[in-house]
Amino acid sequence: MRSRYSAFAVQDAGYLLRTWHPSTRPASIELDPRVRWVGLRIVGRTGGSMLETTGTVEFSATYRAGGKLRSQDENSAFVRENGQWYYLGSV
Repeated sequence: MRSRYSAFAVQDAGYLLRTWHPSTRPASIELDPRVRWVGLRIVGRTGGSMLETTGTVEFSATYRAGGKLRSQDENSAFVRENGQWYYLGSV
């Protein structure tokens, strides 16, 4: 989750697509260069241990857009395949 947040912060769409599971990944994404990500708070998680292949991460990400401070709150689902974690989507 933290690496995907960092990818949003540095506008790395390629990384976001590579870490998005093929079953839910869009063909492309457009990142708004006017959005500045300024903070990430992990609220909670389920699963995701070394012995598990699924997990969720609930987070609140803060960003600045149009001169206003806003947040995106989500509970994200992830799956591990061949040792790699992939984002599935919001649950």
